[in-house]
Amino acid sequence: MYQKNELRVRFSSDGPVLITYHKFSRYVPLLPVPLSIVKTGTKILGVDPGTNITGYAIIETEGSKCKMICHGIFDLRSHDTHQTKLKEIFLQLQEVIETYLPTHLAIEAPFYGKNVQSMLKLGRAQGVSMAAAMTMGLEIYEYSPKKIKLAITGSGNASKEQVASMLQSRMNIKIESKYLDATDALGVAVCHMQQMSSIIRGAGQKRYNDWKSFINNNPNRVG
Repeated sequence: MYQKNELRVRFSSDGPVLITYHKFSRYVPLLPVPLSIVKTGTKILGVDPGTNITGYAIIETEGSKCKMICHGIFDLRSHDTHQTKLKEIFLQLQEVIETYLPTHLAIEAPFYGKNVQSMLKLGRAQGVSMAAAMTMGLEIYEYSPKKIKLAITGSGNASKEQVASMLQSRMNIKIESKYLDATDALGVAVCHMQQMSSIIRGAGQKRYNDWKSFINNNPNRVG
């Protein structure tokens, strides 16, 4: 249980934001924040969830193009328990959201593999990432790894290195090798930007505004 929360208002270039400060030393909104106040373009947070390394990246749209605002990783390998790793994903992701105020979360869906335990862990990492964004008022969009690769490279079977190379060339940026895991997060953000500009909105994507709509569209994933 959290200790008594302390309400504060943080003023930024985008206006006042109501936040609450709790004992874990993280800023978390008390209520979903109306993040549509961003004036210069839509900010998209891309996340590649994982319980050892979680990658993230934020882009801002500029017409049909975009620029990268930030990127990075949460290195969770030093944490002993799976529960602690999930808590850190939740808290650190909310801190990123509170700092940069994106309006959309684009997240990579877990791929289907033979290792059931690994799939369960990835699913939990995705779940806490979505929960962190939902409680802060973001719209949630989910994309398969194959669709992301296809959007970035033109091939659904491209390697991580090929995706990274294409993104760096396309956006005229340089990503250090230690942040390679963040390129998948950048990829899903760019993939979502392309979907937003598509004539047929919603093609190949899943959109959830709240837990109720997510549960209604995914009855088999909630037990």
